[in-house]
Amino acid sequence: MTDLKKEFNFVITEEMGGERIDKCLSALIDTLSRSYIQKLLAEGSVAVNGKNVKPSYKVCTDDEVKLFLPPVITPDILPEKIPLDVLYEDNDVIVVNKPKGMVVHPAPGHYEGTLVNALLYHCGNDLSGINGVLRPGIVHRIDRDTTGSVIACKNDHAHNEIARQLKEHSIVRKYQAIVHGIIKEEQGTVHTLIGRHPLDRKKMAVVERGGKDAITHYHVMKRFQNTTYIECILETGRTHQIRVHMSHLGHPLLGDSVYGPKSSSYNKLQGQTLHAGTLGFIHPSTGEYVETIAPLPEYFQILLNKLS
Repeated sequence: MTDLKKEFNFVITEEMGGERIDKCLSALIDTLSRSYIQKLLAEGSVAVNGKNVKPSYKVCTDDEVKLFLPPVITPDILPEKIPLDVLYEDNDVIVVNKPKGMVVHPAPGHYEGTLVNALLYHCGNDLSGINGVLRPGIVHRIDRDTTGSVIACKNDHAHNEIARQLKEHSIVRKYQAIVHGIIKEEQGTVHTLIGRHPLDRKKMAVVERGGKDAITHYHVMKRFQNTTYIECILETGRTHQIRVHMSHLGHPLLGDSVYGPKSSSYNKLQGQTLHAGTLGFIHPSTGEYVETIAPLPEYFQILLNKLS
């Protein structure tokens, strides 16, 4: 078991002055929910100018804020004999076709049955350690209910090289999706900023400022009566990017109850119709281009046939 502790220090700027401290801190630390920050305030884990304050306290310019996160016990992550659909593997990297419903790496509430548990069994100790004990080998991830290609690295050299390509947006990532409504244009590009939703910190949203640059290219594969089958090419890789961008266009993904309609017959699909089909990268050792294609999952293909 690993014991972790974190401390955050902030000096309040003029733009933040007058905000409630719980709201201010939830904006500064987007990994913590506002309700959790309120809990920390009640426990005395937050100090302003050396004194504890209530959640309703309104910060002032130049206030010095310290937030202490209580120790977190990180459980040992154990290998599990979970079948993997391996698309490509060598001494440096492994690309797998992740099934629907599988979490990529352990997190609170999901310490078993993850892709990492399966990789630890399959690869043994041959996984990079840069991202720590919870994410060995993991360079990027896809959502729990998104299927398709995920690359993991077996050593730190490969990890650094693949991470560099992700940062430079040179990795080819093509996704297939089915969306609500008819997209009239044959192709298009969505270019926005994506950040935390101003009211729901668990969601992402298109924002006017404070977000990260996000670019999605799409083209129509096939139109049905009230839905459209599309392919999306990611130029950037922000959290929930395709789901947020297509919802922003007025064409949310079928089955996406977070960014789509709350009441829809497609919500029984138990997650969005999104598949990471193609993954292309420069091999970290050979310098050659490698491309893998994950076939559409059965549920996706059945739905396409029904829509046809």
